[in-house]
Amino acid sequence: MNTDSSSAIAAGYRHSVLLLPDGTVSACGENTYGQCEVSGWRNIVAVAAGNAHTGNSHTVGLQSDGTVIAAGWNKHDQCNVSGWRDIVAIAAGWRRTVGLKTDGTVVAAGRNNEGQCEVSGWQDIVAVTAGDWHTVGLRADGTVAAAGNNRYGQLKAGGWQKITMAAAGYLHTVGLRADGTVAAAGLNKRGQCEVGGWCSITAVAAGSHHTVGLQSDGTVIASGWNEYGQCEVSGWSDIVAIAAGCTHTLGLRSDGIVVAAGSNAYGQCDTSALLSSQSSSS
Repeated sequence: MNTDSSSAIAAGYRHSVLLLPDGTVSACGENTYGQCEVSGWRNIVAVAAGNAHTGNSHTVGLQSDGTVIAAGWNKHDQCNVSGWRDIVAIAAGWRRTVGLKTDGTVVAAGRNNEGQCEVSGWQDIVAVTAGDWHTVGLRADGTVAAAGNNRYGQLKAGGWQKITMAAAGYLHTVGLRADGTVAAAGLNKRGQCEVGGWCSITAVAAGSHHTVGLQSDGTVIASGWNEYGQCEVSGWSDIVAIAAGCTHTLGLRSDGIVVAAGSNAYGQCDTSALLSSQSSSS
């Protein structure tokens, strides 16, 4: 099981997570629920961070043996994943955790009041993503499966074709097409779905109210809520992976440096702390 850069950084509501080259994990930001207590993790190949509009959060790590570890808020059993096996990808939403198994099926733990954990019937899934109240799966044929709250049409991705990556925000869903263009569905009150003009995109991320795109030249574009400067990413370069939280955005550069934009009220943009951990572990 190999680590790819897209799963090496994660942005929660008020915390940030970085997977280090040696398989350990570093985190910075709010730690009220223990979501940053990941220093003892080993043999990690992917990380995910629960992003909630209300502040409760957790962190998830996929281990090289296909098992899963979690830390943080567990009121709804979203961290009860120790029994999972044969997992190849993970996602964390508000109050739940999602895992993709080697056979293309999906498991979920946590709150299911809106049906966001009703994914047991999914087949041929190659990637998963979790928003606050909905879960999205990318099928091998480039179509999308979705479950959960659909109040704002965030599940209306069933007609999408040739999708290579998906991202779920608070109340919106984003899909990256094979041609480098982007589709979006759901709440657009803050312009988070205004991605119709984007092109040459290689990765997408969805925050609570904003959307981020990684362009083929290593630069980054963003749309949506920018009250805290979370969309001020136009100066970034040499980026290989992106992540979006509620009020902040992260970018992983090709040299391993993490850059951040947006609110730093809880230290979630103090990427120097992540870099210090990286330096000490190397």
